[in-house]
Amino acid sequence: MVRIKRVYDEPKKDDGFRVLVDRLWPRGMKKEAAKIDLWMKDVAPSDALRKSFHHDAMKWPTFEKKYQAELKDKKQHLTELKKLEKEHGTLTLLFGARDPEHNQAVIIAQALKKD
Repeated sequence: MVRIKRVYDEPKKDDGFRVLVDRLWPRGMKKEAAKIDLWMKDVAPSDALRKSFHHDAMKWPTFEKKYQAELKDKKQHLTELKKLEKEHGTLTLLFGARDPEHNQAVIIAQALKKD
């Protein structure tokens, strides 16, 4: 099972293995409070794509297509995430954005379901 959750939300036992999928560390978040098992910043969108999107929901369709294309070159990271899901039963992809519907974790979760 793959879940997505904002890194600022309270960690729970049923989160399973918690993976931060942001390129940048979340503002104001202390590492101890985040309860992150793995920070996989290389699966996150490239800096150029992240900056062009800037969490603007109007740019979502373009961001989604471009990030899906980037993920094709990051198959090893998706494979590792699938392995972690299998090992732990539940994998929670953590993101820092305010919008729970328009962020890279949503796209990663979709990619994991396809493979």
